[in-house]
Amino acid sequence: MPQIAPIRRYYLGVDVGGTKSHALVADQSGRALGFGESGPGNPENVGYDGLAKVLQAVTERALAAAGITVDQIAGAGFGIASYDWSSQREPTLQAIQTIGLHAPVGLVNDALIGLLAGAAEGWGVAVVAGTSCNCWGWDPDRREGRVTGMGLWLGEAAGGHELVAKAIQAIALEWTRRGPTTDLSQAFVELTGARDVEDLLEGLTLERINLGSEAAPLVFRVAAAGDPVAVGLILWAGRELGSLAIGVIRQLNLEQASFDVILSGSFFDGSPQLTETMRHTIHAVAPGARLRRLRVPPVVGGVLLGMREARMNPSAVREALIASTRAIVKQAR
Repeated sequence: MPQIAPIRRYYLGVDVGGTKSHALVADQSGRALGFGESGPGNPENVGYDGLAKVLQAVTERALAAAGITVDQIAGAGFGIASYDWSSQREPTLQAIQTIGLHAPVGLVNDALIGLLAGAAEGWGVAVVAGTSCNCWGWDPDRREGRVTGMGLWLGEAAGGHELVAKAIQAIALEWTRRGPTTDLSQAFVELTGARDVEDLLEGLTLERINLGSEAAPLVFRVAAAGDPVAVGLILWAGRELGSLAIGVIRQLNLEQASFDVILSGSFFDGSPQLTETMRHTIHAVAPGARLRRLRVPPVVGGVLLGMREARMNPSAVREALIASTRAIVKQAR
């Protein structure tokens, strides 16, 4: 009798962020087959209609690259930036439903798919720092710990936005003779094309000049050149990010455990001092924490979550998925 070919099963992962969004399709062996990229989909910024459009666009691209249809997806995992509260679940799921999936769906904050992508055990703590910052975690039983994700307003710092705000404050302190001199002043004058520091501060207060997280690399460069004020800001950011992790560690009672703290986001590329300060801060409370920089696209964690939702144990294919995703993303770019 002729052999019947095994049925191939496909899984979808989606990572929606504040600057870009990714989708990844893989099969049950962990082979990445299709990758899609689109713009920002954070519903805080684009609304739920905007989120739906981004989800549709990025998923269609990944499915087309894989050569399959949405009906062939057996499980899907979504990590959505700013998905922080249970009241957001229903409108977020409604946006996901516009894709047309007929498969079990996992929905988490985007920090948690970064944790799945980076921690082989599938649990631990993830600290995300890019435009802003966030921190979530799971213990071995999938009990959840988290911060609010609301940034400096609720005492959670620091990502790029907060670091730039602190740098502007340092410049204002120097100009008003309330603080020390800093090379940040001239650096930001040159960055913005202002005539001088007074013109810079006037432009900022009158909203003629706007500075956001995109200026954060300048603070890192001034710190690398040895400016004490800028160095102090990097150390401050490291302590603040370490504090986020400590909060989640305490919620999950991980103080005496050995576990991974996954560092995800472009902010961590800024300076080794940032990570070292985080390490010292966290180890004062949890000496068994292992800080690991996420070196694969977080969307890998979305696929792993989708596999779990379909009642598949993804641990056996995790390394194959990581390797094949690196290759397909490199090819796509």
